[in-house]
Amino acid sequence: MADDLHTRYMAAANTWDAHRAGCTTCQHTTPCKTGAPLFERFARLQDAYLNRHRST
Repeated sequence: MADDLHTRYMAAANTWDAHRAGCTTCQHTTPCKTGAPLFERFARLQDAYLNRHRST
């Protein structure tokens, strides 16, 4: 599962980076209507990936 999670995390990061590179709104602090869900997916997957070995 970790490899799949990493693959999805990296894909989301690449998608977000590509959108942000061409969107002047997303280059600032608040993502645009299209960029917001891309950023949210990236952030959610990043959190899951970074916290995958932490026990609660």
